[in-house]
Amino acid sequence: MARYTGPMTRKSRRLGVDLVGGDAAFEKRPYPPGQHGRARIKESEYRSQLQEKQKARFTYGVMERQFHNYYVEASRRAGKTGDNLLQLLECRLDNVVYRAGFARSRRHARQLVTHGHFLVNGHKVNIPSYQVSQYDIIDVREKSQEMTPFIVARETHGERVVPAWLQVIPSRMRILVHSVPIRAQIDMPIQEQLIVEYYSKK
Repeated sequence: MARYTGPMTRKSRRLGVDLVGGDAAFEKRPYPPGQHGRARIKESEYRSQLQEKQKARFTYGVMERQFHNYYVEASRRAGKTGDNLLQLLECRLDNVVYRAGFARSRRHARQLVTHGHFLVNGHKVNIPSYQVSQYDIIDVREKSQEMTPFIVARETHGERVVPAWLQVIPSRMRILVHSVPIRAQIDMPIQEQLIVEYYSKK
């Protein structure tokens, strides 16, 4: 299955949540797309579980097989599977770049990572799904620091709230990972227990 590259507003309206952040088009029409968008939809337990799974998938830009692999890994780890799942998603390199304010969206962050603009602990990493760990140091490559996205990131630093588990040093274009996030630090409107229920039935 190919990665979804269509309009995210449509997905936001289908799932009933702003997947992009600050999507004016979604705010204008927050009901589902299509001719019958405003019709009453019959709710079911399965539909709610599937919708939460899709919401998480599209928020983080992950394909179905990869998302299932995250669930399998989360279920292997100690602790709550739902918490572990969100932790794995939050620790993706593209998400960390987005959370630090170095990109406009997770899609943008994914593109910047893929193009090789970042070093993790001094080594070039161009894999968006790379899992960052506690005490990792993420730098924008020196050659890339004068590119427009990073100039804008420096100038607009402070406009977006950086989560407590990260620290950003804009003058050096550096991100410090103080710890992996706990559930209370992940401000996503996702009911992870419904995702666990969805996969546990399969």
